[in-house]
Formats: sequence, structure tokens, C-alpha cells
Amino acid sequence: MSAASALELHEVSKRYGEQQAVQSLSLCLAPGEIYALLGPNGAGKSTTINLILGFVAADSGRIAVGGIDVTRDALGARARLAYLPETVMLHPSFDAIENLRYFALLGGRRIDAAQARQLLAEAGLQADAHTRRAEGFSKGMRQKVGVAIALAKRAELLLLDEPTSGLDAAAANDLSRCLRAAAARGIAVLMATHDLFRVTEVADRLGLLRGGRLVLQRDTAALNPAQIETLYLQQLAA
Repeated sequence: MSAASALELHEVSKRYGEQQAVQSLSLCLAPGEIYALLGPNGAGKSTTINLILGFVAADSGRIAVGGIDVTRDALGARARLAYLPETVMLHPSFDAIENLRYFALLGGRRIDAAQARQLLAEAGLQADAHTRRAEGFSKGMRQKVGVAIALAKRAELLLLDEPTSGLDAAAANDLSRCLRAAAARGIAVLMATHDLFRVTEVADRLGLLRGGRLVLQRDTAALNPAQIETLYLQQLAA
């Protein structure tokens, strides 16, 4: 596997009893690339993310984050990535700056309040929210703090699971800007999503999972949401 890649999966498979969750999945992300992983519920998107995180072990194949093999060194690989679940959990009684400093410290990096403010601003969180308690944050605000945590951690890979679910159009646009800012700093982004519009807006490439298999990959530059929807439906009907 190439150490120059932010993420590599080679012939990865995972079975749960009689269910083949992921089958012979190969995928490679370059630094700064945004990749959208599409597929219906049960297609294997969440299992793929859990395999990359090392939360479950692959039955076969290899996974590396920044050149570190997930099977051999799960903690080392996890140290090079950041994960934004559908709901980002923050300490409710801490404000945004305190949360960022706290999570950065857990990741082995000490930052001061000025650095925290800079990272939160880069992630798109408005200045007047930096000193507000997280207990009142919307999902979009929580995600921005999560992106700032990834920046503070100097992650090489950012994983997102259904990041636009439950967001209004403005918040989804903000998230797209956050992801582009992360990519501009060389962070690779893998997002599992159903949001075809955001795929064309922010992703460089897309892949479609069906029954645990990657059945389609495309560059998104020449595609619009309607074309992606057509490809999606054609593959599901095949």
C-alpha cells in the first residue's frame, strides 16, 4: 500500500453470519480528495466506516490510513483520522473553544484559546458562538466544531456518516464549505450520504455500493444531480 494515499482499502470483505456486508471492496483516496459513498440502507456504507475505524475487523483484505495498517495498528491508524457521526457529541457545559481545546488535548495536541478561535472560524462557526455552551448548539454548529477538531488534530482523513441528514439548506451549504476548507488543507474526506445534490456540489468522486460491492465509480465534475440519480437507479435495478 502507498504511504502517499490518505486511505486505501484492498479487497476488503466482511460477513455477519449469512449476510455479506462488504465484499471485495477496493478504494483509494488521495490527500485533499472528497469521496462520496452512496448506496441504499444495508448496502455496506456504515460497515465500511466501522472497518476503517477499526471498530470491527475485516474477514479479509487490507485497510491503511496514511500508510498505517488498521489491523496491525488500529490506534495508530485512528490517530490519523477524525470521525463525524450523524450527531457530533460535545461536552454540553463547555463552550466551543473549551470543547475544541479538550478534544485536541485528548488527541495529543495542546492549543490555546486564540488557536481554537482560528480553527473554529476556519470551520465556519460564527465568532459569537465560540463562547456559547454546546448544550444549545444545532446539529450544524456541532458539525462545525467537529470539523475544527479534525483540523486541530491534523487528521489526514475525515469520515462522515450521513452528514447532511436533518440539516436545512443553509446549514448544508455551510457544511459543504467546511469540507472544502478541510480538503484545501490536504485532508481526504470520505462521506457516506444519500444527498445527491451535495455530492455534485462538494465531492470529487463518487462510488455506489450495492449488496456490499462497489458497483460504480465516477468523477463528479461532469455530472449533475439528475444524472447521478439516473446512474443510481440504473445500478439498483441491474
